[in-house]
Amino acid sequence: MKILAIDTSSSVATAAITDGDKLICEYTLNNKLTHSQTIMPMIDSVFTQSELKPGDIDLFAVSHGPGSFTGLRIGLSTVKGLAHAVNKPVAGVNTLEALAFNLPYCPYIISPIMDARREQVYNAFYRFENGVLKEIIPPRAVSLDECLADIEKLGEKTVFLGDGVPVFKNKITERLGDLAIFAPQNANMQKASAVAEAAKNKKKMNYSELVPVYLRKSQAERELEERMKK
Repeated sequence: MKILAIDTSSSVATAAITDGDKLICEYTLNNKLTHSQTIMPMIDSVFTQSELKPGDIDLFAVSHGPGSFTGLRIGLSTVKGLAHAVNKPVAGVNTLEALAFNLPYCPYIISPIMDARREQVYNAFYRFENGVLKEIIPPRAVSLDECLADIEKLGEKTVFLGDGVPVFKNKITERLGDLAIFAPQNANMQKASAVAEAAKNKKKMNYSELVPVYLRKSQAERELEERMKK
């Protein structure tokens, strides 16, 4: 099964094509360009380098959240457009779960953290058991303190990865000490190939069923609620 997967949930833009257990092509970019500038040229590039076209793809997969609201909308609309054009199914993958797939067979708890601003992180806990990823705590938007308190309760070594690591690494180390491990840079950020791997076990759906997973309200919604209260 050929899968085109993308992730635009953070500052990283990434696209990949896989075929079964084979990674054919992957393109990852982590700079200041916006996803509206980069993702379509990246998709065009992986098709060109793979010598494939959209009609050859069996499944279009995308990280559907949590993450940047704008980034998620760009990623989902891109995948929906491609799937609609060639009448193929889509699959949505949670961003945090896809990050956990960066560390297959890891013997420790895996804790992806994404910077959610306002002193919060998007976070979940996972563990690989006999090669299968198991969810310990589901995706959530919480304070960093709450996330670290849960690690302390579990009392196990935990690997942190995601764009929240450079923001909170010092705080994590100060509080958890030897319980905290940090993924190397090559495994710390989103990878479309990980989205493709996670998508293999996801529900295949029509593009019209695909919706983002925000986990919390947008800034505009929060500001409107504050004005309404006043």
